[in-house]
Amino acid sequence: MKGIEKRKAALFAVLALVSGMMMSGCMQDAGKGTLRVGVRSDIMNFGYLNETTGKYYGLEIDIAAEMADRLEYSDVEYVTVTPDTRKDMLLNGEVDCIAATYSIAESREENFDFSEPYYTDSTVVVVEKSTLIDAIEDLKGLNIGTMAGSNASPLLAAKLYELGIIGEDIISNTDTFTQYEGVSVTKAPSYQDLDVLLEQGRVDAACMDRCIAETYMDEDREFLDTVIAEQNYGVATQKDSELSSEVDRVIQEMLDDGTIRSMIDKWD
Repeated sequence: MKGIEKRKAALFAVLALVSGMMMSGCMQDAGKGTLRVGVRSDIMNFGYLNETTGKYYGLEIDIAAEMADRLEYSDVEYVTVTPDTRKDMLLNGEVDCIAATYSIAESREENFDFSEPYYTDSTVVVVEKSTLIDAIEDLKGLNIGTMAGSNASPLLAAKLYELGIIGEDIISNTDTFTQYEGVSVTKAPSYQDLDVLLEQGRVDAACMDRCIAETYMDEDREFLDTVIAEQNYGVATQKDSELSSEVDRVIQEMLDDGTIRSMIDKWD
C-alpha cells in the first residue's frame, strides 16, 4: 500500500508540474508584452500629457492603444518624444515605434519604415495681427521661426525658393539659426519657446503644422493664406524590422474599417 501511495504522489507531482508549465505557456501566449510607443506630450488633440493625472490623451494615443491591442500586445507604454529626440530614440530602441505627428518624408524613409498615413495635415505660417503681415511675400527680409528638428524648416525653405523670396545660397547655418538670401530662420527648441518668440516679436512669423499651430492660436493671431506643404503622418518603425509590416497591416485595417476616421472625428 505504501508503494502505491508513493506512486500516486509522484504522479500527482508530475501532473502538477505539467499543468504549471502549460499555464505558464498559456500566459506567455496571451500577449507579446508591452509595446513602447513614442508620442508627443504637448499637442492638444494628438498627444497631450495631463501632468496632474499622468495620463496621455489625443488621436495618436487612441491609435497607439488600438494598434497595440490588434497586434496582441498585453500593454502599451507611452513615451514622450520631441522632434529633436524621436529619431535617436527609435534608432536606439528606446521605443518600438513612433506615432508623434511624424510626417512621412524621403529623408526619413532612409532610416525608418512608415505605415500608411493615418492623418493629412498642412504646414502653415502664423503671424500676430499687429504685424500687419497678410501675405507670404511680406516675409521677405524678415525672421521666421520654426521648431528645431521638424520637417517644417526644409519645407518652408523649398516654398520660399519656389516663390522667389529666397535665393539658392545659404549665407550661414547653425542648429538654431539659418540665414538665407532674403529671409532668416530661427529654430526654437520647443513649440512653447516658438510661441513665446512670436508673442514677443523676436520672430515675425512662425511656421509649423496646422494641428500644432491650433494649440497656440488666439484672437490676436491669424494664418497666412499660403499653404507651405501637405504633411502625411504615419507610424514609424525601425527599417526592415518585423514590426514594420505588422504595424502597416494594422493601420491599414483601421483605415479600412473606419476606426481611424471615428477617432479623427472624436478629436476634431
